[in-house]
Amino acid sequence: MPALPRSGEFALIDRHFRRPPVSRNATVGIGDDCALLAPLPNEQLAISTDMLVAGRHFFEDVDPAALGHKALAVNLSDLAACGAQPLGATLAIALPAVDDAWLEAFASGLFALADAHACELVGGDTTRGPLTLSLTVFGSVPPGSAHLRSGASAGDDIYVSHAPLQGLGDARLALQLQQLARGETPSAAATLQALDTRLRHHLLHMTRVRLELPQPRVALGLALRGIASACADLSDGLTGDLGHILRASGLGASLKALDGAEGLLHACSPALRTLGNDFALDMALAGGDDYELVFTAPPARREAVAAAAARCGLCASRIGRMEPQPGLRWIDLEGRQQTLAAQAFDHFA
Repeated sequence: MPALPRSGEFALIDRHFRRPPVSRNATVGIGDDCALLAPLPNEQLAISTDMLVAGRHFFEDVDPAALGHKALAVNLSDLAACGAQPLGATLAIALPAVDDAWLEAFASGLFALADAHACELVGGDTTRGPLTLSLTVFGSVPPGSAHLRSGASAGDDIYVSHAPLQGLGDARLALQLQQLARGETPSAAATLQALDTRLRHHLLHMTRVRLELPQPRVALGLALRGIASACADLSDGLTGDLGHILRASGLGASLKALDGAEGLLHACSPALRTLGNDFALDMALAGGDDYELVFTAPPARREAVAAAAARCGLCASRIGRMEPQPGLRWIDLEGRQQTLAAQAFDHFA
């Protein structure tokens, strides 16, 4: 029997999102009412959903390949925080119109990252509307091995991950530089406007990749199984995402700007620090879109943390410790203590 003709929405899916199976995780993928995933034997499913809206989470003229990468990366970052192995993902996308060149580039960025993590696209939906992307990812983790926000203990060290020569706050700096170039007034406008134009362009060149092409720390999340006591991914800013761990664990924390081998300044990139240590620390504390891991571990596991990070080609900077007293305290570069608000970015605040 000849195949029925397909047009419109279904042709769009066939052209850009249907591929032969690329892993053994999905026994049934795109094309049925439901996908069928096969978790590893005796493991639990880890599931996370994120939505990206044009004008809110990304500029509408962003490179579509970078957008495809980031749309999946922000979800894989949640699996990394949980210590889960990716299995598959679904994509729901609203489009104002069909643009095949845009969709081809978007799909290429999405699939490049999906293939790197064996995370097969197994289903989803398309509709007409303002550009909106919603992905759900599925992962697998042995019972009792997941990193939960509630697992920290008083006395645990606090770490953040980052790549060498990169760090927290880079994505926020890139966003603010782009906003300034578009005629907007970001929070750091006064500092950035005082810079030489060539330096602003150089800093944007150095940091833009951190905003548009974040790298989910899946390998580190897996390497930290049995080492980390609690973990969260850094999507809405360090103080807010660490605050989730504090609330879930019923504890407080002290963070240090710099104290020998410890301190948040070690997690700031050389590019960011060219603007001054205080500016870099402000960006690192309050910035979003880092998609690194903030995690805790007992002091006795410091060598194990360092070894796990090194195996993944990453750094794990120790920035403070968990404390029984509630609240988040900050020890600045002069050794003065102040209280920080452990508040994450809120779309409805």
